[in-house]
Amino acid sequence: MILLRRLLGDVLRRQRQRQGRTLREVSSSARVSLGYLSEVERGQKEASSELLSAICDALDVRMSELMREVSDELSLAELAVSAASEPVRPPVRPMLNSVSVTSVAGVPPERVTIKAPAEAVDVVAA
Repeated sequence: MILLRRLLGDVLRRQRQRQGRTLREVSSSARVSLGYLSEVERGQKEASSELLSAICDALDVRMSELMREVSDELSLAELAVSAASEPVRPPVRPMLNSVSVTSVAGVPPERVTIKAPAEAVDVVAA
């Protein structure tokens, strides 16, 4: 199951780390406890819209930019889940036909069996 709070936390953490800022700096600027911000970043707490607004202000990031990045992450996660749930089909192998050769020029007649895809072999009788 895809949890929106985890994706949101991951994006917030990346935004903070891109700026080279610590949890302490952002929590102080957003007026949120360090522990609570840490739990939001780890996806353990659901952040209210007011809290998200304060964190975005502290990070100097528009909430729409944050949500767009979360939306992109969600799309990728949904694709990964749907791809994993599709049955894995075995590779299709070409049908092989047996061809008997009774004699080859300069070679004593022996039975030789050649296996090759039917559409890939042209046999010309001399």
